[in-house]
Amino acid sequence: MIVFTDVDGTLYDYDWNLPESAVEAIRKMRANGHKVFMVTGRSKAENKQEVWDIGFDGMIGGNGSYVEVDNKVVMHQLITPQQCKHIVDWLNSRDLDFYEESNNGLFASDHFVENSLDTIRQYAYGKGKSREEVEKFEVKDALHGLVENENLYRDDLNKVSFILHSYDDYLDAVKEFPDMLVGTWGGVNDYALFGDIGVKGIDKARSIQVLLDYLGAKREDTFAIGDAKVDIPMLEYCNIGIAVGSGSDDIKAVADYVTDDVSKDGFYKAFKHFGLF
Repeated sequence: MIVFTDVDGTLYDYDWNLPESAVEAIRKMRANGHKVFMVTGRSKAENKQEVWDIGFDGMIGGNGSYVEVDNKVVMHQLITPQQCKHIVDWLNSRDLDFYEESNNGLFASDHFVENSLDTIRQYAYGKGKSREEVEKFEVKDALHGLVENENLYRDDLNKVSFILHSYDDYLDAVKEFPDMLVGTWGGVNDYALFGDIGVKGIDKARSIQVLLDYLGAKREDTFAIGDAKVDIPMLEYCNIGIAVGSGSDDIKAVADYVTDDVSKDGFYKAFKHFGLF
């Protein structure tokens, strides 16, 4: 079997803790001959070493723009330099702070760190941090790999995330970038704190198909597990789609099976239920 798992809110709970039971489940599945891939909005540079230390057969990153199997790049669809310039210039013209997501790092706009603290703390609070914890929270606690004072006209970008002053910023971005995939992300239940702009025509499901074709594997041998709206395509595509109990209502509605909350060993319980270990 082949298991595709989201990371934030699925492997990690809303306090950004990694339950030991989830690590145990992945290692047991792989020991039994199953393959496990992370499928995430993160770019490769965002993963701390502890994520890699869990043990995976590869990753799909950037919500589908990047596919890697056994350290080999299978697919990588990047924002073009022309698209990057358009994005940077438009965001700057609207005073929208942003960071660019690349496998080589997260590249922050000039005032992103100083202007994003309230939003990042709101994000952390929405993910389960206490008010006391949030008051001590810094931007780089949330965004591993953040780099300042770099050239922002780049050719290595998977996507760009920007702080929303209002929901109209997202709606205007959709109009401004018809050639791009524009979305939102943020707290629990997909509350919109950030907008993001990426390569059009990609999602987690399409990249899973690319990976399966590379492996010569069958769709009927697949499981997917996630917690948010962005995970719905992969749950619908894979043979068995699993939603974690602490996830959003819309993903639970399309899931074949709803497991327990992440913090209550939901990941472990799901794959124990299906007999993968």
